[in-house]
Amino acid sequence: MANKQKIKGAEALLLSLIAEGTDTIFGYPGGQVIPIYDHLYHHTDRLHHILTRHEQGAVHAAQGYARATGKVGVCLATSGPGATNLVTGIADAMLDSTPIVCITGQVPAALLGTDAFQEADTISMTMPISKWNYQVTKASEIPRAIARAYYIARTGRPGPVVIDISKNAQVEEFDFSYKPCIYLRSYHPKPELDKQAVARAVEMLNASEKPLILVGQGVKLAGAERRLVELAEAAGLPSYPLMKTIERYNELCETGEDADFHKKPEDLQAIEKAPFYAIQITPNTNDSFGQLAISTKAEVLD
Repeated sequence: MANKQKIKGAEALLLSLIAEGTDTIFGYPGGQVIPIYDHLYHHTDRLHHILTRHEQGAVHAAQGYARATGKVGVCLATSGPGATNLVTGIADAMLDSTPIVCITGQVPAALLGTDAFQEADTISMTMPISKWNYQVTKASEIPRAIARAYYIARTGRPGPVVIDISKNAQVEEFDFSYKPCIYLRSYHPKPELDKQAVARAVEMLNASEKPLILVGQGVKLAGAERRLVELAEAAGLPSYPLMKTIERYNELCETGEDADFHKKPEDLQAIEKAPFYAIQITPNTNDSFGQLAISTKAEVLD
């Protein structure tokens, strides 16, 4: 979207969401997001708004949408109580590595810090439970903030991003153009391989008498299912899926080609009594996981 056009911040927000491929928004109206809802009427052919009965329902619906479609979920809420009602869902998305963008309204920039009606410090509240958050106080900041929000939410370990937009930014006009974000100097979605951590993991596996692989969502999000199969087959390790990986686990079971991967422990009580070590594979460490499989194949097998 290279051609510039003079529009209001609220419409710029909606066009930015459309440019990122968003077609569904979950939300609940409020005073500080009325301009956004007004402009939604002009984009109903491309944006489907689902009205929830509570902001917490909106953020959890956005989580479900993200998990079901693989796209970034989007929710919209007003300032103050609207934003605070999102907190549980944002924290849940952070812990479950679910990519969502939460857009909140805010009082006009001139009233920030004055205890204005329904003003709350959304940025401070959501900082420890989000991958990134940002407060927009000028309309011209909206396209760049949304582009960064989507890039951060969907790359590396996925997670929630919060964009807090003051009301004056929603009604200001500016020359709009949109450019997707593909790189941020201060953000590294794929960290370098920690070879020392891999070596420690190998030592822990070798020291364990009856190890058991608990297959978590991080393996699925990293696309490391086949690497996990290699590790399990090389070391002869039984495995058990956690809740968010049951479906993918069953798919692998049905293929029949990775039978060794699905060996179940004969006696779970014996495993509980044996030395137990936990090795966490986070969604952005696919390369480390592959190295772990190679190292294990070389050292665990007799």
